Amino acid sequence: MSVIDILTRVDSICKKYDKYDVDKQKDLNAAGSDAFAHLYSSIESDIDTTLEKWEVALNEKNRAAAVAMKAEVRRSKAKLVEEVAKLQKLSLKKVKGQSKEELLARNDLVIALTERVQAIPDASTASNQGGSSAGAGLGTRSEITFDSTSGGAFDSDLYEQSEESSQFRNEYDTRKIKQDEGLDIISQGLNTLKNMANDMNEELDRQVPLIDEIDEKVDRATSHLKNTNVRLKDTLTQLRSSRNFCIDIILVCVILGIASYLYK
Repeated sequence: MSVIDILTRVDSICKKYDKYDVDKQKDLNAAGSDAFAHLYSSIESDIDTTLEKWEVALNEKNRAAAVAMKAEVRRSKAKLVEEVAKLQKLSLKKVKGQSKEELLARNDLVIALTERVQAIPDASTASNQGGSSAGAGLGTRSEITFDSTSGGAFDSDLYEQSEESSQFRNEYDTRKIKQDEGLDIISQGLNTLKNMANDMNEELDRQVPLIDEIDEKVDRATSHLKNTNVRLKDTLTQLRSSRNFCIDIILVCVILGIASYLYK
C-alpha cells in the first residue's frame, strides 16, 4: 500500500468521523447559516492538508510516489483557487445585520487567503527554485559532480532489465502477438461476411425484375381463371335449364301415352 492510499484513507476516515468532533461541531454551529464562514473554514483546513501533503512528498524516498503526491498537491491548489474565487463572490454579498467594517474585513480575509493559496509550493515552483539554487551553487562550487552521468552518457547499469522484467516483457509480447493474430482472423471473417453480403445484394437486385414478372403473370393467370370460372358457371346454368326442359317434355309425353292407353 502506497503513501497516497494511506493518506486518502486517513482523510476519508477523518471526514467520516467529523460529526463526532465536539470542537468542530461547535465551530459549525457558531458559523450558523453563514456560507462565507463555512467556506472560509473549509478552505483553511484544505490549505493545511495540502501543505502537509507537500511536506510528506518532499520526505518521500520513492520517486513515483513523490511525483504522484506532488501532482495531487497541484490539483488541490487548482481546486483551492476555484474555491477562493467562490469565496470572493460570497464576500461581496450583503448579509442581514452585517456592518461595512465586517464587509471590509471579509475582503481582507479573502486577500490573505488568496496569498496563502498562491504560496502553496508545487512541482513547477519547486523545480524553478531548485533550478535557480542549483545554478547558484554551480556558480560558486565547481566541485559538484553528477554520478548518474559519465562523459555525458548515462550509466547503462541503471537501465539493465532484470529477469523478472524481461520475463514480463516476453509474456507481454507473446500475448500481444496472439491478440494480433486473433484480430487478423476476425478481420478476415468480417471481410468474408462483407463479400457474402455484397454477393447476396447483387443477386437480390438481379432477382427483383424476375419477381416482378412472376407477379404480373400470376395476376394475369388469376384474372383469366376468374373469367373462366364465370364462363363455366354460365355454361352449366344453361345446360341445366335445357336439360330440365327436355325432361319435362318427356314426362308430358309419357303421361299422355298412359292416359290414351287407359282411355282405350
